[in-house]
Amino acid sequence: MIKIVLQNTLFIFAIMLLGCTTKQDCPEGINLLPMYGSVKKCEQQIKSDIAFLLDCDKLFKSRKLAAEHYVGKAWGNFYNNDPETAMKRFNQAWLLDPENAEVYWGFGNLMGMKHELKQSISLFKKSLQINPNNPKVYESMATSYGQLFFETKEVDYLELTIKNLKNALKLDPNNAKIYGSLARSYAYFTQKDSLKKYINLTDKLDPNLISPEVRKIAAEK
Repeated sequence: MIKIVLQNTLFIFAIMLLGCTTKQDCPEGINLLPMYGSVKKCEQQIKSDIAFLLDCDKLFKSRKLAAEHYVGKAWGNFYNNDPETAMKRFNQAWLLDPENAEVYWGFGNLMGMKHELKQSISLFKKSLQINPNNPKVYESMATSYGQLFFETKEVDYLELTIKNLKNALKLDPNNAKIYGSLARSYAYFTQKDSLKKYINLTDKLDPNLISPEVRKIAAEK
């Protein structure tokens, strides 16, 4: 009798342990990471993804269109200061269309907000591999490089900031904000010729974008 009770107890314990193991196999919080953290999902998560995709197949003519819909929702969350929901929506868009360039731009911006600057740059590069004609992605990447420069004072990061701003400018030549960012970037160089050049170009479009501090630096010999 004792042997039977012991066997039953061990069996129940084994079932409980199996249940705990199953839960542990499901990685948590992955919908708050770009591309779900690129981790192996558990069976339950895979089934949930399949159900989501099948629902979208019923609602949209194609998964590309469905992805665009979720990208739009993600940007809405992003600009409403709800980065967690934005990440979830970008992940859903990525699930629908891994070749959507805006998804990686969105991922990059969200990781930049988390101060994961090098990861954000990697994601911006992925976006530009798919669509090299979006000036805003170059601007975003310039911002990440600029923040790395402020942290490290490494001139290479400043030069990459300028390079990406110039790439943005080629695609959007009348954007005063880009000219202003270039002017502020050149303020860190001893040679002031480029600084003065971009101040003048900015002033032609919007003189309010250049701060008095930057103008003072330009005036210094």
